[in-house]
Amino acid sequence: MKELLTYIAQNLVEHPDQVSVSQYQGDGETVLELRVAPEDMGKVIGRQGRIAKDIRTVIRSVAQRTGQRVSVDIVD
Repeated sequence: MKELLTYIAQNLVEHPDQVSVSQYQGDGETVLELRVAPEDMGKVIGRQGRIAKDIRTVIRSVAQRTGQRVSVDIVD
């Protein structure tokens, strides 16, 4: 999941070298924290959060296929 989120984010932003994803275990699920350059934050979130919602949907659906629970947090 971490690699997929990194790949998606790097293809959305202007500074792909500043994309980082950290992973930790939360309450019964894996939490992925996405960090991007401050000037790329709008590209990852999108208008009214549409892109962020779509990223979360893709990651969640791939995780369900493998029987995992994953959530994505976008951190500034």
